[in-house]
Order: sequence, then structure tokens, then C-alpha cells
Amino acid sequence: MTGFLIFTQINIMNTRQQQLDAFSRLLDIMNDLREKCPWDKKQTLESLRHLTIEETYELGDAILNNDLQEVKKELGDLLLHIVFYAKIGSETNDFDIADVCNEICEKLIFRHPHIYGDVVVADEEEVKQNWEKLKLKEGKKSVLEGVPKGLPALVKASRIQDKVKGVGFDWEEPHQVWDKVQEELQELQEEVTSGNRDAIESEFGDVLFSLINYARFLKINPEDALERTNKKFIKRFQYLEGKASEMGKPLSDMTLAEMDVFWEEAKKI
Repeated sequence: MTGFLIFTQINIMNTRQQQLDAFSRLLDIMNDLREKCPWDKKQTLESLRHLTIEETYELGDAILNNDLQEVKKELGDLLLHIVFYAKIGSETNDFDIADVCNEICEKLIFRHPHIYGDVVVADEEEVKQNWEKLKLKEGKKSVLEGVPKGLPALVKASRIQDKVKGVGFDWEEPHQVWDKVQEELQELQEEVTSGNRDAIESEFGDVLFSLINYARFLKINPEDALERTNKKFIKRFQYLEGKASEMGKPLSDMTLAEMDVFWEEAKKI
């Protein structure tokens, strides 16, 4: 039975030629759309930008939900955007899809000397450290240049910490990071007592930054963790709303004690 399952799984995967044919088909369709579709003809790099961001978040949701069929669909949407950008680039003779592919291939080869060269690494951490050092050799003046300015603050903090770790600027033990969290919490409480709003905001930011750092030591992605909590809260709150509706009672008319009964029920579901 096991052999049959393995054989079946292998058979449903596409061959390299089928993969290339599918990608070629997408390129042909993109050419048709750009030439014949009024909407596609009007798009620019700038007009597609916000749509690409939306698609990326939709892919992220599908991954967190472990919905593999939805992951496949959202990957297709993102791939379309990549092909679209490359098509626009080709129309101005700046770059095309081959340039995009070759550029990333050369970068991957250069940044993986332990695969394509004679460098020896012991583990994943050494790979990441070499990665950041090689980026500096490419002409970057700071390891933080690769952190996009437009990233959400939580994601940006995580990326900043990950990058400086690559050049050795990091805590040695998790308990040191937790001690820092405790220190920042104490400083926040002191500023709350003082009532200085600017100082409170600054210290609150320090608490969040240190917690994100601690998450990294726990090997937890803070963005994913927070989004899971968001989804959990939404599910429980909507259960609460449903129960209030069944009672024919507006949620705003319920006491906190009444709400808490249904909230505890929702936590058990």
C-alpha cells in the first residue's frame, strides 16, 4: 500500500518539461493580455504595486490556514504579477523575464559558496552569517540596507534583528533577552507613572522590540504569532456576537459578565 501511495504521488507531479511548458503558456497569455485587454494594457509598475501587496497578504493567510489549494492559487496570482512586471520592463527595454531569472540565479550562486564553491559551513547559522557578509561585498554599505522602508513595523523589527544577527550583533542566551524584556517593561511602567506620553510611546516601542527579539530566540515568527491571535480573537468574538443575536439582545446591552460566559464557551470550541 505504501508503495502504491508513493507511486501515485510521483505520477501526479509534473515533469520538468511540463513545468517549462506551463510557464511558457503563462508568458504567451501575458503577451495576449497586454496587447488585447483594455485593463491589462493600462497597467504600470505603480498601478500593480498595491495589488501585489494584497496578493502577498492573501498568500500569507492561506499559509497560516494551512489551505494548500488556496496556497497554490495565491502563488499563481503572485507569479502572474512577476510576469506582468517583467512584461512591462521588456516594453521599455529595461529587463525581461529572462533577465529577472538570470539575475536571481547569479545571486543565489554567489551567495551559496558552500554549494557552488569551496566554502564549508557547519550549520544554518553559518549560512546566514555568510549571506550577510557576501551582501556587503556586493557594495552595500550597511547590512540594514535590504530592509524595505515600507514594511509594517513588526515585520521590519524582526528583519532588522535577523540581519544584525548575521554579522554577530546578538545576545548569546535566551535568558538575557528575557531579562531585557523585563527591564523594558519596568521602564515602561515608570514612564506610565510619570505621564509623559512621548516617553511612554518610546518605552512601549522598546518593549515590543525586545519581545520580538525574544520571539526570535524562541524560534517563533512574531508576525505569524500575532496573526494567529488575531484570527483566534475574531473567531471567539464572532461566536459572542452570534449568541447575542440568538438571544435577540444587542451586544452593547449585555454586561461584561454576560459576555464573559459566551467568551469562555468560545475558548472551548
